[in-house]
Amino acid sequence: MLEYSYMKTIGVDEVGRGCLAGPVAAAAVLLDESSIAALSGLHLTDSKAMTKLQREKAYAIITKTALAYGVGWVFPAEIDKNGLTEAVRSAMKQAVSAITEYYDEIIIDGNYNFLKDVPKTRTLIKADLTEISVSAASVVAKVERDKYMKEQSLIHVGYGFDAHVGYGTLVHMKALQELGPCILHRRSVKPVAALS
Repeated sequence: MLEYSYMKTIGVDEVGRGCLAGPVAAAAVLLDESSIAALSGLHLTDSKAMTKLQREKAYAIITKTALAYGVGWVFPAEIDKNGLTEAVRSAMKQAVSAITEYYDEIIIDGNYNFLKDVPKTRTLIKADLTEISVSAASVVAKVERDKYMKEQSLIHVGYGFDAHVGYGTLVHMKALQELGPCILHRRSVKPVAALS
């Protein structure tokens, strides 16, 4: 059950870590009492468990009512150069640094603290199921990244990025075999490296 704490908590989550193509995106969201009240009827949870319509409705309210939020991006060339862990760390740092308001703590979804050098940061496994600010961050990151991949599908035609958003689905693997990798593909990932 989501926790409605009135501590000023920045929730942090990322999407795109397990993809073959596209960026890693991270979001940080700081909610206050009024934004929590505005979100209370939406049944926020892990964004992957929500429908597209539910996510988009929640995104509109989160971005309108949040005390502050930020989104960080790391693109394939940097992921290939520095590795996935550093990519996630960089995206999360960008997202958190966009928030200049006072906060009591930062909660990162999962068990690995990508921001251990940032004060007042802790991790929580499945935080996107229990902490409303982390659920909000999960939604913001997912909607932002999906929107980006949909836009890219109009540029890199034939890969189906609007549908699978870069994950290694059968449709994506078939397109990769037929068309070869494009600039959005991560060359450091085995299925892509095999065709590069």
